[in-house]
Amino acid sequence: MTDPSEPPNIKFLRRLVTVLTATMIFGLLIVIGLLVIRFSSESPDLPKAISMPVGEKALAFTQGPDWYAVVTQDNQILIYDRMTGKLRQTVNIE
Repeated sequence: MTDPSEPPNIKFLRRLVTVLTATMIFGLLIVIGLLVIRFSSESPDLPKAISMPVGEKALAFTQGPDWYAVVTQDNQILIYDRMTGKLRQTVNIE
């Protein structure tokens, strides 16, 4: 219980700290909930197999809505069609 001789400023500060603490806890729970929702969504569809040219070794992989690309050890980017799996374009990196 609070002391009746306590100044009103202290009562105000005590309430303010309590409200701010509750707000921060609520905000933290929302951020954690949003992170869980974001990371539990379905992962993108990856191709089952990629037919690389003979002797090429993959270093990196990325994808777009209708294509995927592989960066090779020979400084090339091989862009494949997502539906057919055929090589669409080759880009040389200098």
